[in-house]
Amino acid sequence: MSDNSSVYNELRLEQQLCDAVIRVDGVEFKAHKVILCNCSSNFRALFTRWSNQDNQVFEVHSVTPEMMKVIVEFAYTSSVYVTKENVQDLLIAADRFNVTGITLACCDFLEEHLTPENCIGIWWFTNVYYYPDLKHKAYLFTLSHFEEIVATSEEFLQLSVEDLAQIIENDQLNVKQEKTVFEAILHWIAYVPEERKNYISLLLSNVRLALMSPAYITDNVSNNEVVKASEECRPILLKTMQAMLDLRTKSFSDSVLCNPLARPRLPSAVLLAVGGWSGGSPTNGIEAYNVRAQRWVNVTNSEEAPRAYHGAAFLNGSVYCVGGFDSVEQFSSVRKFDLGTQTWQEVAPMHFSRCYVSVTVMDGCIYAMGGFDGRYRLETAERYQPITNQWTVIAPMHEQRSDASCTTLHGKVYICGGFNGNECLSTAECYNPETNQWTLISSMGSRRSGVGIITYADRIFAVGGFTGTTRLRTVEAYNPHSDTWHSVPSMLSARSNFGIAVIDDCLFVVGGFNGFTTTFDVECYDIKAGEWTAVRDMEISRSALSCCVVYGVPNIAEYAAPYYQLQMSGEEEEAVL
Repeated sequence: MSDNSSVYNELRLEQQLCDAVIRVDGVEFKAHKVILCNCSSNFRALFTRWSNQDNQVFEVHSVTPEMMKVIVEFAYTSSVYVTKENVQDLLIAADRFNVTGITLACCDFLEEHLTPENCIGIWWFTNVYYYPDLKHKAYLFTLSHFEEIVATSEEFLQLSVEDLAQIIENDQLNVKQEKTVFEAILHWIAYVPEERKNYISLLLSNVRLALMSPAYITDNVSNNEVVKASEECRPILLKTMQAMLDLRTKSFSDSVLCNPLARPRLPSAVLLAVGGWSGGSPTNGIEAYNVRAQRWVNVTNSEEAPRAYHGAAFLNGSVYCVGGFDSVEQFSSVRKFDLGTQTWQEVAPMHFSRCYVSVTVMDGCIYAMGGFDGRYRLETAERYQPITNQWTVIAPMHEQRSDASCTTLHGKVYICGGFNGNECLSTAECYNPETNQWTLISSMGSRRSGVGIITYADRIFAVGGFTGTTRLRTVEAYNPHSDTWHSVPSMLSARSNFGIAVIDDCLFVVGGFNGFTTTFDVECYDIKAGEWTAVRDMEISRSALSCCVVYGVPNIAEYAAPYYQLQMSGEEEEAVL
């Protein structure tokens, strides 16, 4: 609060120089007209156009004394205390008096407190009171948390058919399996079956039916009683069968993907594979994996120079490329790629040159550990704060480590394996930022250099790597509660120096070196199924790459797959014609 505001508020509290009395249900609030005018254009109109300028007492309706007290205090202090209990009444009152500051505070509060249980109600609220930003965010939250909403929200069952159709037709609807959408429709219809069963054809036409298995279509869709009773559903099912045939014969051709029954939905996150060693030299290639379409998309940005043996980290809408090697020099430099603007910029360099570096993100900071500076394997570590654009050296590790890998779990950084210049390592240690100390933990069962380390299912997984003589396909997982490692199912292929990430509740390993050549191969591990499965190969064969998962990006379609743009271009051309 400014000094002037403090003085004005003291005058109000002492009831000095007040020239207005706001009366609400018999409760009076003494104030200064000029202060209230500065807060709200409605007060200015009340004092200058809607009443005689000599008036000092103003009767105000459609608001409670409690809300008026908050508005008057905000006019003087520019602060407001928003709670779950008062936010709706406060927002309505602020809307009534056009108090922009309170409106923004309430909208920010509601946005921060969106949940699967209340997001639809907030979406409805913005149909009555016009707050387009909040409406958009509530709608996006509904799309992102659809499965939870269907399972927990009473408000879902009260959606109108128009609102439900708007939700399920959207490409951004976040569902792992399309059958979830069909089952949600049945759940909605069952709430008022006689009234809603006639909407089945309208809703079914917005489901990506061709993405389901033939068995599910036959057993669960075609044989459903509500579907069978609808004549309008039959042509939809016939088109579905044709689209499923097209998908199996034409793969992901543009004509198939423009079919609303067959087009994959946009993922909420994509996996980026950045840089690496390919064809005997470093590459600047970037590919994005769309888990919904199960395909890789080349999103290489030509502005960036090739680099390998680097680290990639996603933070605040940008991908940071840390350290690495261009076949001539080891980098201390760090480059930031803004996913929204698709531009690169240089940020503060590290204190040390680091290729074969281990990089992770925790609490809004990037950690870079170990590596090779061209002469020595490093035990040093440092931390980057994007707000200050500064790297700070933290406590050194117990071991020199290049070609290690790292992750975070329960507020600590874990680094495992690597190469110390003489031998491949099985040792592991963790860093506590509160004490600035590293602690050795139990060693892995195998020596692993070029290993992949990732947090998955509340465990730390150590995947593949090189023992000094052999590339591994074995995997082990660390339990931090018992400080023990245990074996888990092995990968399909041995590899080292690959990318690793967790997306869609599965652990992905990407590319790498198999002992003979760099590879395109990608596979994933599903802990629920307890097995590894092959995933679509990358377009670029490479090792020494780095992977990260990006999410919350407004232009996610540009990284998910080009067919969304192709489709939009086609729609725009049709609109012009």
